[in-house]
Amino acid sequence: MDMNDRYSRQIILPGFGTAAQENLGQAKVLIVGMGGLGCPVLQYLVGVGVGTIGIMDADRISKSNLHRQLLYDEKDLGQLKVDIAASKAYAQNSLIQVDIYPFEINKENAIQIIGKYDLILDATDNFAAKYLINDVCVWLKKPIVFGAVSGYEGQVTVFNLASKDANPIHYRHLFPVQPAANEIASCEETGVIGVLPGIIGTMQAAEAIKLITGLGSPLYNRMLTYNFLTAHWFEIEMNANVAVPIIDENFINATNYQIDCAMMEADLEDIDIAEIDVSQFLDFKKDSSVFILDVRELHEYPVIDFSHAQIPMSKLKEAIHELPEQPICVICHQGIRSVYAAQLIKLHKQVEAYSLKGGLTAYFNKVSNEQ
Repeated sequence: MDMNDRYSRQIILPGFGTAAQENLGQAKVLIVGMGGLGCPVLQYLVGVGVGTIGIMDADRISKSNLHRQLLYDEKDLGQLKVDIAASKAYAQNSLIQVDIYPFEINKENAIQIIGKYDLILDATDNFAAKYLINDVCVWLKKPIVFGAVSGYEGQVTVFNLASKDANPIHYRHLFPVQPAANEIASCEETGVIGVLPGIIGTMQAAEAIKLITGLGSPLYNRMLTYNFLTAHWFEIEMNANVAVPIIDENFINATNYQIDCAMMEADLEDIDIAEIDVSQFLDFKKDSSVFILDVRELHEYPVIDFSHAQIPMSKLKEAIHELPEQPICVICHQGIRSVYAAQLIKLHKQVEAYSLKGGLTAYFNKVSNEQ
């Protein structure tokens, strides 16, 4: 099949042409994670003609994958995701090359593999991988198209775009400290609506195409969030965090990316916490007897002016003695860290502790809908 015939519908676009198509054909892209995000990313990058695509995932296909990972079907159950994905990619476009990595990314292989590619797409679902990918890409000066989904909400952005900035913004500028394993619930615990990773993964593919071709304005310094329930998109501007450490090979080698659950206090599981909705929280805001504590990291966005204190989750245990002896309502981004923080406070201070269900995401969604 003639290349111009295959890609004719995009080549004729204003500003695209054969030059953009050649850039796509020469590009080398790595997709880490072939789950709900990685599937649509791969399908669209294969479709537009990205020349070399690496796919990395150790998992095998299970029934619970099929509601959102539409690249696979029932006859693929039990097979390695990367094997089936590569087979279907070649069936879609025989002109491209697919590199298969049927194992997890780790400190032993990350530098070597990421170093082979021009652009990295983070389609993973765990913090160990996200922080490792980020740190290696920062050191190697590789741009990242980041995606994440949980429940009914997803985010997409571009990190580490060195061509735009001498000190580019990356994942640690937003979340400097990796959370412990049970500090934030996983997709298995919170669930995810099937179409959401398809939407976010397609957006990741779109950002990759823009970066490769030079078309449009990438989502750099901007985090785009989509809420399935409200069909609202909102954008958060990202700024540099001067406190972020220098990331180099020594930093990567010294970092423990597999933070163990044992770091958390087992006793907390038995402590019940009242999760309040936004309406109750609005009442708490007016009640001077309730202390509102923000446990997000200091450089997380958006900035708010209605908490009485901000103590990052990573430092809360050491600072609990500073909190007042009165009811405390804890808030965070999505209402996950705040539950653990409230349990920790209740254990050590013996005061009433509450958590805002859905976090600041739920709060701003309700406030914006009522305006």
